[in-house]
Amino acid sequence: MPASELSTLNAQLLWLALCIGIGLGAITQRTHFCTMGAVSDLVNMGDWTRMRQWALAIGFAMAGFGLLVYTGSVDPAQVLYASNRWIWLSALVGGGLFGLGMVLASGCGSKTLVRIGGGSLKSLVVLIVLGASAFATLKGVTAVLRVATVDRVVLDISTGTSLAPWVAAAWGLPPALTALLLGLGIGGSLMLWAMAGRGFLTPDNLLAGVGMGGLVVAMWWVSGHLGHLSEHPETLQETFLATNSGRSEALSFVAPVAYLMDWLLFFSDKSKVLTMGIVSTLGVVLGSWCMAMAAGSFRWEGFAGTEDLANHLVGAVLMGVGGVTAMGCTVGQGLSGLSTLSANSVLAVAGILAGAVAALRYQVWRVDRLA
Repeated sequence: MPASELSTLNAQLLWLALCIGIGLGAITQRTHFCTMGAVSDLVNMGDWTRMRQWALAIGFAMAGFGLLVYTGSVDPAQVLYASNRWIWLSALVGGGLFGLGMVLASGCGSKTLVRIGGGSLKSLVVLIVLGASAFATLKGVTAVLRVATVDRVVLDISTGTSLAPWVAAAWGLPPALTALLLGLGIGGSLMLWAMAGRGFLTPDNLLAGVGMGGLVVAMWWVSGHLGHLSEHPETLQETFLATNSGRSEALSFVAPVAYLMDWLLFFSDKSKVLTMGIVSTLGVVLGSWCMAMAAGSFRWEGFAGTEDLANHLVGAVLMGVGGVTAMGCTVGQGLSGLSTLSANSVLAVAGILAGAVAALRYQVWRVDRLA
């Protein structure tokens, strides 16, 4: 492939990732899709509506990913979440920290970006602190701590940590067909459960679930199929263009925020280039802003006081550290990771939910104590 064609393809990937990010920001701003909100609604009010939105999105993403694998569009062994290392402690601890943080910071990474688009200046502060703590956990002081502690607890599994290879080996089925059957079976069950809820079948709920799940599938296709080169013309190695990991990636909003800050701070360094993760992060803010302006809901928002600031700062640090330790956030592990049926993603999401519930219980206890 000539250099000019390679540059054109790279630009196409970035524009498509930006459009996917814009779509996510617009959908979330319109439908109030939010994992923290889903947990809060369930714990505090017993309302399952937003949890069903989340289940619908996961189910759609699972089915879509299985179809991509079956058609050969995506190689499941080359995705970011494919690994023979079961980092169960990192997933649980990182997920728990992230869950605690997202409650204290009034939303996860994607919700923080959406709130910035809606005029929240305190979410901008959260984003900066989240990015700094995430980068420190990727390459800095907390990275040393992470590697020396939870990352040492690993189980090596020869068949991989995804469910599909296990089932394929046990049943003697072709791996691609197994991925399709599991994606349709588990994903379809989640979608049916979500849509069976009383009063759930409204345009906004369907847009939230199908839209978010569809965007995850779209990103898998863009990075894993369109951006895949079996042989890079310069390195002569298999490559996934415009990704930070060098593997097929979908949507996530912790490490990409750190890479965004790195790109902005070292812009003159030509080795710092835009990736799909970075531009999708910017796209979420843009999509949210467009929807907020169209709906007339854009409002400037600041901190209510010192305690509010302190809670958001602590929450941002916990999200940055926890998101990198768990290899993803509520979107990165909760949608993108779960769509691949990764065992690491299941534990990370369990940790996120447990941490969020604990933080919500703490907030209720604190309010009751003050009263």
